[in-house]
Amino acid sequence: MTEIVVDQVSVQVIGNAMLSVAEEMGAVLRRASYSTNIKERVDCSTALFDAQGRLVAQAEHIPIHMGSMQGLVQALLDEKGASQLRPGDVYITNDPYTGGGTHLPDITMAAPVFHEGGLVGFSANIAHHSDVGGHVPGSNSGDSTSIFQEGLRIPMVRFMIDGAVNEEVLAFVTLNSRLPEERRGDLLAQLAAVHTGGSRFAELHGKYGSAVIDVACAQLLAYARRRLEVAVAAIPDGTYTAEDWLDSDSPGQEPIRIRTAITVAGEDISIDFAGTGRQADVAINVVRSALEATVYYALKAALDPDIPANGGFFDAVRIDAPLGSIVNPRPPAAVAARTDACQRVADVLLGALAKAVPGRVPAGSHSSITYVTFAGPDEEFFVYPEVIAGGAGARSDRDGLDAVQVHVTNSSNLPIEALELEYPLRVDTYELITDSGGAGRHRGGLGVRRDIRVLSGQADFSAHADRQTFPPLGLEGGKDGTTGKFILRPGTEAERTLPGGRVSGITLDHGDVVRIESPGSGGYGDPFTRPADLVARDVAQGRVSAQSALRDYGVVLSEHGAVDAGATARVRGDRREG
Repeated sequence: MTEIVVDQVSVQVIGNAMLSVAEEMGAVLRRASYSTNIKERVDCSTALFDAQGRLVAQAEHIPIHMGSMQGLVQALLDEKGASQLRPGDVYITNDPYTGGGTHLPDITMAAPVFHEGGLVGFSANIAHHSDVGGHVPGSNSGDSTSIFQEGLRIPMVRFMIDGAVNEEVLAFVTLNSRLPEERRGDLLAQLAAVHTGGSRFAELHGKYGSAVIDVACAQLLAYARRRLEVAVAAIPDGTYTAEDWLDSDSPGQEPIRIRTAITVAGEDISIDFAGTGRQADVAINVVRSALEATVYYALKAALDPDIPANGGFFDAVRIDAPLGSIVNPRPPAAVAARTDACQRVADVLLGALAKAVPGRVPAGSHSSITYVTFAGPDEEFFVYPEVIAGGAGARSDRDGLDAVQVHVTNSSNLPIEALELEYPLRVDTYELITDSGGAGRHRGGLGVRRDIRVLSGQADFSAHADRQTFPPLGLEGGKDGTTGKFILRPGTEAERTLPGGRVSGITLDHGDVVRIESPGSGGYGDPFTRPADLVARDVAQGRVSAQSALRDYGVVLSEHGAVDAGATARVRGDRREG
């Protein structure tokens, strides 16, 4: 049998064509969906897999979704086998403990792709639905204590059979949602996306031939693995450790430690979470697929961001996590707010890697989901979910970014115009928080303040967040960023700050305001080495107060904002001596 050889130009053309298909799938999903969480905030991901279930192309959407789609595809191959899969069948699931996503609102959908009668791959997507039942609207409570409180668990089941939608399954899902028509619309949008991906993938096989596509996929996967191995080999052999803490999971409980040890030996890398704290009482536990996705993100981001967007390097990483810990919980542990812990996992991984590759890892970012849900009856029931952005940590050569998502989340904000058009709510304030970025030679990015007013007769409020006790850490002498908070009815006699960051079932009346303040981020380097004119610019722009300019940077400003060079030199000199 003649061995098929595919030149590198053709491999790259095919690889980019598959990535383009994944991006097109994402565009179809967003444009066809009903909910703001998908069509506006882009809380979804799309991907292609080969016939062996290996990820060959993922659109650049949400890093936490990397392991979720692979779980469904692998479950299809393990439980059904390639011989039992049929054209026109589409499968869905959402259960984190049986090959679904990483929490119940994420519904994964996958379709086997055929060419000339043979299985050639899978088209898959995942989307965060705004409600799948559970004890609070939005199905994303941070204080649930069991997965059974978090919504409908969908086993792997056929959503489409022989080209026809399985109306019984669709009815089962919609019946368990507070927004049945929205669920129907979003599921059908997912269906349109997998059909688009399947058609385009089959067209590529028709254009180049399945044998050529298979060889190209194998080379792309091997190339991604080799890129990681080369990056790892450049790190001095050794074990690099870091730890950080999550806010207390419930009143009276101790904070939970996240600890990692990254061991490098030549081209081999292993990651051990021994010493990480107990399984949480509430919904911040991390199932295996979420842990793996977080590890893959951190390695790619810190070691080689240009590693191709496929799963070629996944098997090159060994991950050990103690059973019964927060990063490997026993079912039925609650997992709805798992990204709060995933963000801290990313922090400690990057903290350890900062010792391995100095200068390439930023200071601590806001690293909190800061998730809120407003829900209630108006003319019809509504559920508004949102993740509020925060500060990104300063880097070794530049300031951190303001008001962005970081690490395993990559969703957009919901524009005020869309929010106020869709929901009986009004945004009174949306601004950056002065002094929330840690001082440093390079300043940390700023967190966000967002005040949302209820215009309906009544509404329920739920939220979960972290970094409300332990601040984002500065690096190389930079100062820490600020923590976040939720404040009810700010500026009134009834004002109160919600404790703990994980709340549900709070009743709001017409006119009530919730103030959401997201964490800032850490600074990088000695603040006294920051050029004084940059500090003056920050003060003029409202990013830094005049008080902080003097206290944290040693910069003296005139009443008009100009730098007093002589006084600044004296202050900085005196403080260095002190």
